[in-house]
Amino acid sequence: MIEVKSLVKEFRIHQTRPGLGGAIRDLFRREYKTVKAVDHVTFSVEEGEMFALIGENGAGKSTTIKMMTGILTPTGGEIIINGYVPYQEREKYVRSIGVVFGQRSQLWWDLSPLESFRLLKSIYKVEEAAANAWLDRLIEELDIGSFVNQPVRKLSLGQRMRCEVAAALIHKPKLLFLDEPTVGLDVLVKQKIRDFLRNLNETEKTTILLTTHDVTDIEALCKRVLVMDKGKLIFDGKLAELKEKWGSGTEILFQFRARTTPDQLRAALGDLPCELIRENEYAIRVKIQRSQEMLPYVLSTVMSTFEVSDVKMSEASTEDIVRNIYSTDSEVAAHE
Repeated sequence: MIEVKSLVKEFRIHQTRPGLGGAIRDLFRREYKTVKAVDHVTFSVEEGEMFALIGENGAGKSTTIKMMTGILTPTGGEIIINGYVPYQEREKYVRSIGVVFGQRSQLWWDLSPLESFRLLKSIYKVEEAAANAWLDRLIEELDIGSFVNQPVRKLSLGQRMRCEVAAALIHKPKLLFLDEPTVGLDVLVKQKIRDFLRNLNETEKTTILLTTHDVTDIEALCKRVLVMDKGKLIFDGKLAELKEKWGSGTEILFQFRARTTPDQLRAALGDLPCELIRENEYAIRVKIQRSQEMLPYVLSTVMSTFEVSDVKMSEASTEDIVRNIYSTDSEVAAHE
């Protein structure tokens, strides 16, 4: 479905010189510097995958998406999507993709969403009978029937965003790009959109690329995550692997029936690398790093050695992990 090889995008940026003298010199001879927004990014995606592309502002993800949608031409590298080179065959290519940008609308402001849908059907030259059946399904599953005839300007943000998703899917694309699709929406609307996208992927095998700062969207929809930083792809793998690599591990809170000290617990666990924190005389918190390897051993050892009345486990959230990635990177940059 998607093949991206050594993708590069460079921008030539004007360097403003300081002071009045610098401004005068700029009138006659400008100085420029080249900034590499995307730096040799390579990845491939199978048909029917749902994956997230994440990164801080300025990481290069938006530039990557614009090249993948055909808006920008790469400086170097290759992109082949749905058998097309996006920036070379844009007119044909756009008929096979759908795009939702959270801050940009493809609906006509003074028309109703339904009238916008009809115009989009004409633009994409969709066969009428099939298009009507598909549109009925979109209206039902996105729950937009009660306001689909109102002018777009009168809709709430949540109502409009659901209509934006429907508009992007009018021509039944094989690939859907979603850039911040749930930004600013309430919890119930977010859940409706997530449920719809999950069902769309399962029934139509639609490939979905999600870029978002809302890590709850990632956890709810995507098994695979790509992380960009300073134009480079620094991680490509499963969400579970991301947690394993950058997560702070797992915390297990043991509640004992008898008074238990960290020294007693350490004696039972031996040289296992973990941190023991005493909550009170009857409770000790155990922090372990490689949870998949250590967790079964810690649980079985403690449960067989001590009388335990309660156990509570908690893992680092995806939000904490993403914060760890960029805080670590910032510390390294500051040190250098």
